[in-house]
Amino acid sequence: MIEIERKFLVTSEAYKEEAFSEIEIKQGFLNSLPERTVRVRISGETGFLTIKGKPKGGEIGRFEWEKEIPVEEAKTLLNLCEPGKIEKIRFKVKSGKHIYEIDEFYEENEGLTVAEIELNSENESFKKPAWLGEEVTGKPEYYNSQLSKNPYKKWRKL
Repeated sequence: MIEIERKFLVTSEAYKEEAFSEIEIKQGFLNSLPERTVRVRISGETGFLTIKGKPKGGEIGRFEWEKEIPVEEAKTLLNLCEPGKIEKIRFKVKSGKHIYEIDEFYEENEGLTVAEIELNSENESFKKPAWLGEEVTGKPEYYNSQLSKNPYKKWRKL
């Protein structure tokens, strides 16, 4: 239940040619406090409820609990979420023994594309595709919970 994830900006759309899957995601947050987030997500035709903790110290791993729920319940819960929904398309790309999840954001976060990779340990090595840019792991402004409150369109112009 510990998620070890690294996050990067994406420098081109070349990942689309390598993608083996693509799915639309809509999500909102019942709680977006940095100490714990409670997320409702509809991924394609499947609903999820996810609770995430805050990374400790300089670590990148954090607690994550996720449960699949009926999509109709997820739709109802989305109506209870804090203001600021996230809409994105997620592409999956195999790279070496890992899979990158590349999120192309829309609506208020349009123009932002972020790649995430889940690892088994913080020091695990992984292949970096040419389209992988600056690492933004641990930068709160790139967390979906923060993008829902302070969208990319508002701060990218600063």
